[in-house]
Amino acid sequence: MESEKGAILMRRIKQLPAIETKRSCNGENNKSTETREEEPLSPAARLFHEPNFNVYIIAIIGCKTPIYPEVVKANFVHTLLKHPRFSSLQVSDGDMKWVRTTVDLEKHVIVPELNPNMNSPDKFVEDYVYNLSKTGIDKSQPLWDLHLLNVVTSDSEAVGIFRAHHSLGDGTSLMSLLLACTRQINHPEALPTIPVMKKRRIQHNTKYYAVFWRVVVGFWSVFQLFWNSMVNIIMFMATALFLKDTDNPFKGPPGLEFTPRRFVHRTVSLDDFKLVKNEMNTTINDVALGITQAGLSRYMNRIYGGSKKDEEPSEMKNNLPKNIRLRSALLINLRPSGIQALADMMEKDSKAKWGNWIGYVLLPFNIAIRDDPLDYVREAKAIVDRKKHSLEAIFTFSISEIVLKLFGIKAASSISHKILSRTTMSFSNIVGPLEEIAYYGHPLAYLAASSYGLPHVSNVNLF
Repeated sequence: MESEKGAILMRRIKQLPAIETKRSCNGENNKSTETREEEPLSPAARLFHEPNFNVYIIAIIGCKTPIYPEVVKANFVHTLLKHPRFSSLQVSDGDMKWVRTTVDLEKHVIVPELNPNMNSPDKFVEDYVYNLSKTGIDKSQPLWDLHLLNVVTSDSEAVGIFRAHHSLGDGTSLMSLLLACTRQINHPEALPTIPVMKKRRIQHNTKYYAVFWRVVVGFWSVFQLFWNSMVNIIMFMATALFLKDTDNPFKGPPGLEFTPRRFVHRTVSLDDFKLVKNEMNTTINDVALGITQAGLSRYMNRIYGGSKKDEEPSEMKNNLPKNIRLRSALLINLRPSGIQALADMMEKDSKAKWGNWIGYVLLPFNIAIRDDPLDYVREAKAIVDRKKHSLEAIFTFSISEIVLKLFGIKAASSISHKILSRTTMSFSNIVGPLEEIAYYGHPLAYLAASSYGLPHVSNVNLF
């Protein structure tokens, strides 16, 4: 009965119009041309090959059905393998270059034999990802792989673990590419829809006093942009030179980039976030940062108070040291990376913007005990608003490019590593789809992304 259901599901998956593509790649004719195509790695891509900056991105994909490896492999031929970065070697002959090659999917899609009656499937998946973070990918092949675990966990029927070296692209590009391989469940031909920020329509008043106030507001806005940018740039330069975060329970010793990581994900209600967002006239990001500040503050208050893990923290007594400096390195994507553009690139060999276009923003967290929990959200909004009205991300991206070109990879790697190691944690968020989606016909239960190879104990990633 189970095998019959599996056969039916496989036929249904293969018949989905969204992923049914004619075999037009003609691998035999392209082998000779592919191996001759060469392109130098960008400076940012080479940066991620430095020993202290060897970063991998991981996406854990929970599915509502068992995963059929042959279906995934068959669709990779018409999607992911058409992307030049995922079908190229990184060859070093003085300068590192992309060299197109023929991809052996058997080496990239790993399907281990598992015991269906294991005692703790959730712990097994956590340990599996932990062990992956101890290793890298052999440079004799394109630097990505996919591990398919057909094991039933508490929140999925099977788990896929997609891993890619950061030199292939930034987190936004890689996650957008992953989503470009999915389709809406209710509309199998349609790509997922990503929410976009709606611009407010401003009605201009032509009366002289209205024009005067618009000019005043414009000058004030420019002054704020200049002031915020100057303050943030000075803090960034000070961090690169000497300014460190206060020693705290979340700040680890040197050499953290070489240690394996535990990845834990939790699913929270977006409706709860929206409730707070709408009542306080903020954004989802403001609410997420406020919750993170509250969690860090209460945890550290418990630790400094000497409470044990299972003890309830005292809300009345403040055990926190004064003037804690705790900052997160927030990575900002500086160019749009649309799902549709990447889907067209894989299907029609069109061009899409790709690469590591990221800037750093140093985001301070106010570690304190507040009587009103919503104060954490208010403080987060105030900090984020100042960061939004600043050129910090553009400056940090530009200065990295200048250092790379003038002083080389070693100098750029050293500066980037100092800035990250002198902060406490990293924080990132990527907007997810509005609809329920399926990955090559496999309905998704969740999608959790993170990374390893950074000099931080804690990475907080929202999706």
